[in-house]
Amino acid sequence: MKRVALYSKRRNANNDMGVAALVEAQEAKLESSSRINRWTRLLSSKSTVLFLLGLCLGLSGWIAQSILQTPTQTLTQEDIDAAVIHTLQTKDLPSRTAKAAELIRQSVVRVRGFAVDPKDPKAGEKETGVGSGVVVMEDGTILTNLHVVNSSTRLVVTFFDGFESVAHVVGIRPEKDLAIIKPEKLPDDLAPAVLGSTQNLLPGDEVVAVGFPFGMGPSVSSGVVSGLNREFQAEGKKIISGLIQFDAAANPGNSGGPLVNMAGEVVGIVTAILNPSGARTFIGIGFAITIEEAGLAVGIPPF
Repeated sequence: MKRVALYSKRRNANNDMGVAALVEAQEAKLESSSRINRWTRLLSSKSTVLFLLGLCLGLSGWIAQSILQTPTQTLTQEDIDAAVIHTLQTKDLPSRTAKAAELIRQSVVRVRGFAVDPKDPKAGEKETGVGSGVVVMEDGTILTNLHVVNSSTRLVVTFFDGFESVAHVVGIRPEKDLAIIKPEKLPDDLAPAVLGSTQNLLPGDEVVAVGFPFGMGPSVSSGVVSGLNREFQAEGKKIISGLIQFDAAANPGNSGGPLVNMAGEVVGIVTAILNPSGARTFIGIGFAITIEEAGLAVGIPPF
């Protein structure tokens, strides 16, 4: 008897599943390709590209504006006043005197004179005097008083940073008790003083005297202009006229130093103090040559 061939049911099922999977994959591939073709056709349209580009630019502009835009705040006078009061109450601000002194500080020098005493030549050089001076030109030209240097054979100036140099007298104006000296060497970053004017100077205006009283300093004292166009006559000397009278403390050694206004500008050269008792102590009356007169001594025209 002929036997009928039998086939495994499991084998047939596998074959059916394989065919179904192939069909499903083929359909998915076709669908994906269809989607890609639709996007390709969409993006190939010029109007669509321009639309998308405009959309991106608009979105980026909105984001940038959102990031950069800060809310504005209008300050009122009350806000400003409150801020100023707060600063004054919480910060230690330098005084007007301190500011003026700092502006002139690097231009002030100590002037010392030396000479051999003819009565005792074997003792060598001795210090014959000490005074002050102020640098008024970039080449180191210094204004001081004639009486500070006239009894010396050698001068030494000390600058703000301690640098020292021998100096020489290059000009004098005896009728105003002025001398011009120039050092042989200069320190780095030498700052000449700013010269002001006495045209608008009035009694009561604040002034600062900077110098080396009794060789100490630079020392700062402050006061006011007591009067203008004063006269003074030292013992055995001619009358000096057109002086500024001030009450900022000055003592021997201040001579030749600057008298400055609150802007730190030189308005005079301290030249004398009134000593009716001869005690060489300050009694509240000092005198200064105006900067206009002092400027003429070094060839600087009046302002």
